[in-house]
Amino acid sequence: MKTYLEPFEIDLLEKAATCVRDQLLIRLLARLGCRISEALALEVKDIDFTRGQVRIEHLKSCPLLLCPHCDGRLGKSHAFCPKCGAKVEQAVIRVKEHIRVRTLPIDGSTLNMLRDYIDRGGAIPKNGKVPIFGITRTHGWKIVKECAERAGLGKLINPETDREHNISPHRLRDAFAIKAIKVDDSGDGLRLLQEHLGHASFNTTAKYRKISGQESREWYDKLWN
Repeated sequence: MKTYLEPFEIDLLEKAATCVRDQLLIRLLARLGCRISEALALEVKDIDFTRGQVRIEHLKSCPLLLCPHCDGRLGKSHAFCPKCGAKVEQAVIRVKEHIRVRTLPIDGSTLNMLRDYIDRGGAIPKNGKVPIFGITRTHGWKIVKECAERAGLGKLINPETDREHNISPHRLRDAFAIKAIKVDDSGDGLRLLQEHLGHASFNTTAKYRKISGQESREWYDKLWN
């Protein structure tokens, strides 16, 4: 059972798309390695055709635990507030949201596909904005799933849990990361990949070295060759 998609399988996914919009969605997910929420939030104004760049916004939600007496920050194990000393029976949960922005390069072929799609009227104005896709997250997941079925691609296995799962938008993000690591798994390469994917923690990026298995294979081969 495979753990990730190969480049030729992503090509099959694209070819299985029934319209340009769906093909473009798969292409952006695979070539940018972005999250489905980020791809669906893209507007025409986010595409810089001159520089060949895409502006990505990611809304990050962070739940905070607060003392009900003084509003001080609490950790999950705190029974007493470190600020006012009061006993905490039940913490107040408050969600803090902030937007992270990053600018990603995009290849010429995908940029031309975007330009042609927009010029042909694919991006329809809505509520004062001009979204590239104008569809819901659920619809985006359905597009990828149905294209995978038409392409005859089977399920993938999670290398950490050994559980099988359908091909989803996040599997295209995984494929991007693994391809990048195979090309360059140096410290600089991993740092650039971390910035590109928008990972707050380096450990999240480094897990793809384990998924690809390349480092382990090279180490093992040196033992016997």
